[in-house]
Amino acid sequence: MNKPLNKSALDQAMRSLAIRLQDNHAAAVEIVICGGSALILTGMVPRTTKDVDIVALICSGELTSPAPLPDELILAAAEVAEDLALAPEWLNNGPSRADGGLFQMGLPDGFAGRLTSVDYGDRLTAHFIDRLDQIFFKLYAAADRGGYHIEDLLSLAPSPNEMESACRWCTTHDVSDGFKMILKHLLKELDYENVANRI
Repeated sequence: MNKPLNKSALDQAMRSLAIRLQDNHAAAVEIVICGGSALILTGMVPRTTKDVDIVALICSGELTSPAPLPDELILAAAEVAEDLALAPEWLNNGPSRADGGLFQMGLPDGFAGRLTSVDYGDRLTAHFIDRLDQIFFKLYAAADRGGYHIEDLLSLAPSPNEMESACRWCTTHDVSDGFKMILKHLLKELDYENVANRI
């Protein structure tokens, strides 16, 4: 089943994941969460999502790639999917799964210092990305795929300066002229024409 997850369901899933890690005597894990689940669990945007996106791990205080995810985490997530009738990949590293991923291409400056952390027990700590970093990621996704990413971006109500910073970060991930044209067009559609003229 791929049922939509609201804040309550996400919280239940995260707590269940922590319990499974504990019961399995797994090593403690720290995950960095972006996307819709982070928007929901931090109260930034009230909506539902289909999954929990992991953009990075933290090991010994340092951000590391989540590709691949630890086997113990994959096992615990699969058990939670079975327990709560969630989609098999309800917990995934989609944003940073491959060479062109967000972590692999470079996270925004100051990213780690802006994380908000929640302990779900001894074995699981979730770090949620900041509103500014959500703006960066959502603009990149909106230019690439549109849809609900645009709605999320507008819900975050970026200032012109925040949007300009996000644009400059996005163009380090895709340096093509075509992407820049798409970005400029999107900015104008979203009433950020002054920003479009500056990038």
